[in-house]
Amino acid sequence: MILSRRQLLKTSLGVSLAASVPMSLLNVWAAEAQTTTLPLAIHSQDGPHRLDVEVAETASQRQRGLMEREHLPEARGMLFRFESEQPAGNAFWMYRTLIPLDIAYIDGEGRIVAINTMQPCTSDTPRECPSYPAGASYHAALEVNAGYFAERGIQVGDCVSVPALAGFCRPDAS
Repeated sequence: MILSRRQLLKTSLGVSLAASVPMSLLNVWAAEAQTTTLPLAIHSQDGPHRLDVEVAETASQRQRGLMEREHLPEARGMLFRFESEQPAGNAFWMYRTLIPLDIAYIDGEGRIVAINTMQPCTSDTPRECPSYPAGASYHAALEVNAGYFAERGIQVGDCVSVPALAGFCRPDAS
């Protein structure tokens, strides 16, 4: 998850405020948190590798991510999309995330620019959870079960395509 210190403070304040919010408003927030699921393909030397991904496009969807999930099916993941290019120093974290994940950072052309493996954070204090910066500018990030990329030979430079979304690469014709 990507959170600045300001966003983290707002989030922690929001938790205490949520207790005083009427249930009807909480239902609206829950509906906003629901994500769309789309097919995605990663084109590598051994690919294509197909996944169904939840698409997190709003700030609240990206903030929630895969938190508190106990299981992620093998051919599933979450795609985080951003309106603009994200700086190399922006990072995801694993606060309240229960399963180990791989993350691939994807540039505006749909190429993977970095891959990290992220371990769950067992701390109840968000600031004690490590963050995982991309180290390269990116427009999207893809989270899958830890080991998914290595098991399939997926590497930096490979192409990610989402047929229903514009802006992602087409695999090389070679």
